[in-house]
Amino acid sequence: MARGTPALRRAQWALFAAGFSTFSLLYCVQPLMPLFTQAFGVSPAQSSLVLSLCTGLLAVAIFLVGLFSQALPRKRIMALSLFASAVLGTAAAVAPDWHSLLVLRALQGVAMGGVPAVAMAYLAEEVEPDTLGFVMGLYISGSAFGGLSGRVITGLVSDHFGWRAALGTLGLLGIVAALLFIWLLPASRRFTPQRSRGWAGVAGDVRDGIGAHLRNGPLCALFAMGGLLMGAFVTVYNYVGFRLLAPPFSLSQTFIGFIFVVYLVGIFASTYFGRLADRHGRGAMLAAATGIALTGLLLTLSDALAVLIAGIVVFTFGFFAAHAVASGWVGQMSRGYKALAAALYLLVYYVGSSVLGSLGGHFWTDGGWPGVAAMAGSLLTVALAISAALYWRTARVPSASAVERGAS
Repeated sequence: MARGTPALRRAQWALFAAGFSTFSLLYCVQPLMPLFTQAFGVSPAQSSLVLSLCTGLLAVAIFLVGLFSQALPRKRIMALSLFASAVLGTAAAVAPDWHSLLVLRALQGVAMGGVPAVAMAYLAEEVEPDTLGFVMGLYISGSAFGGLSGRVITGLVSDHFGWRAALGTLGLLGIVAALLFIWLLPASRRFTPQRSRGWAGVAGDVRDGIGAHLRNGPLCALFAMGGLLMGAFVTVYNYVGFRLLAPPFSLSQTFIGFIFVVYLVGIFASTYFGRLADRHGRGAMLAAATGIALTGLLLTLSDALAVLIAGIVVFTFGFFAAHAVASGWVGQMSRGYKALAAALYLLVYYVGSSVLGSLGGHFWTDGGWPGVAAMAGSLLTVALAISAALYWRTARVPSASAVERGAS
């Protein structure tokens, strides 16, 4: 699909809807964590399990779906994933106790795996190389808009009607998004499902694919970048609500929900840096975006509310810019087995979210916000070093259009 064609426009908005649904359902519980501590009598670190379990099993599901995705149509996998995760999200609204809620969130994480595992491969296969960065950025923008909407809607609805109504609302919106996705997305033209060769065949593909990817040093560096970036991002967003509820801010749940409007900058950052990476090379843009995220994190240490919010804005901009560049680069840097490469990237990405996001709760308990910022800052510092090494190793990865211009 080339830029400006009707098929590409339909695919863009279909993947935007898929990103919205998946990530609104995934992150809608973040502003509700303080309410869970009150409703179920759990600690802040325990409350983070409602997200960490979901993202942890999402990581496993992404990897498993990536293994078997060659045997089923891309669109069917994503549609089933969207419907199942929306239905489970609606069921979570009536969970009778804490453990039931955790079980439903865990199942929801498994159901969500089909979209992120296949969307990146679908785009890498169907979209022309000189347009891939922009389209991948739009998919990430849908993810950002979903994360924003999930947090804002649950913050607003929970303040007036409780957390159960908030989760139910997001589940119904997810069903609507799934219907839009099915209507809009064109079927794959450059992918033909392959007959399953059984466990032995799959195991052989996995062995060959993982071996090829692990021998690709820059690709492994991108995998690590995903885990570090996501670990820092989820840690900050998991516990910033606790900070804003406490003195000296003492904000309401509704106000905290609207703080997440800063996700709008993620929508802009994803597409903007996707274009910059297409033009100027991914290594430089990845390092720049990571540095921006680290700068924003440092600003959140201020006790002035305006400065803290500005820090969250800058941090969010940098994260989504870096994620858009890194995820788009994975498809180009992998040598075959693209769906498996995307699955490995997202496996590390969500393991970072699950493990590091929960670990941040102990830093909050022991060190307050400075402890959380120190942990996230350490992760971003390592990510910045890796991105700088990638830049110096690859110098510049030109886009297909740049190569054509140079040859003409």
